[in-house]
Amino acid sequence: MATLLRKIGLIRLHDRDTEDPKHHQGSLKGTKGNQKNNANKHCQTANETNILSTPEIKARKLDQLGKDKPTGKDKQGKDAKEKQQTGGGGSKATSASSITPLAPHRQHCTQVRTRRLMKELQEIRRLGDNFITVELVEDNLYDWNVKLHQVDKDSALWQDMKETSTEFILLNVTFPDNFPFSPPFMRVLTPRLENGYVLDGGAICMELLTPRGWSSAYTVEAVMRQFAASLVKGQGRICRKAGKSKKAFSRKEAEATFKSLVKTHEKYGWVSPPVSDG
Repeated sequence: MATLLRKIGLIRLHDRDTEDPKHHQGSLKGTKGNQKNNANKHCQTANETNILSTPEIKARKLDQLGKDKPTGKDKQGKDAKEKQQTGGGGSKATSASSITPLAPHRQHCTQVRTRRLMKELQEIRRLGDNFITVELVEDNLYDWNVKLHQVDKDSALWQDMKETSTEFILLNVTFPDNFPFSPPFMRVLTPRLENGYVLDGGAICMELLTPRGWSSAYTVEAVMRQFAASLVKGQGRICRKAGKSKKAFSRKEAEATFKSLVKTHEKYGWVSPPVSDG
């Protein structure tokens, strides 16, 4: 056993002596070089840590940061440029987006109004019951002169019409842009009426002609029938007083009167007075 151990020891010594010395040195150098590099890295880190903690390098670093940081003027110029590129375009886009949808909406409302009035005009002419007839003012589809030919034949107003040879009560009806979702403006033109909920300028006191009382389901014919009934209910008569009967109603006066009565009724409610009160 001792002899075997001695042989193994001799073999190891032989291998160490026969090993390439250059290779051995290279490996040693590599090992030393790696150790040296690691040591250098460690030293550099330690040196940087120590150096950065000195006041001189801190001041130098602050100067460098100051150079890299944009000045107030540069920052303002940059912000202004960004606003021009983004903000300005955004505002234009916002204004454009707020304006652009109005045109299609207005066009749609005009189409709805036109189709509705064309349909109603055709229906009135088709009935031919001589209750009302319609004439367009200067061929304007949105401005009608409506002739009311009939009221209750047992009423005093009907007797007045017979005695004065008044064939019809002429009304003017104008339709706003958002008709039929808003009511038309309606006023009496001739003859000059008293009572019957017909006020100064020919304005008509009817809740159904106000935004509060209006419904898009109402047709012009239905409105005229309601007006004819209110004339009789309110004891409307044709004015026969000298001078006053010839004074024409004015649109300006009618509009002012209608606005005033709407405010009054919105405050106190739409309560119809007794027939005896006119």
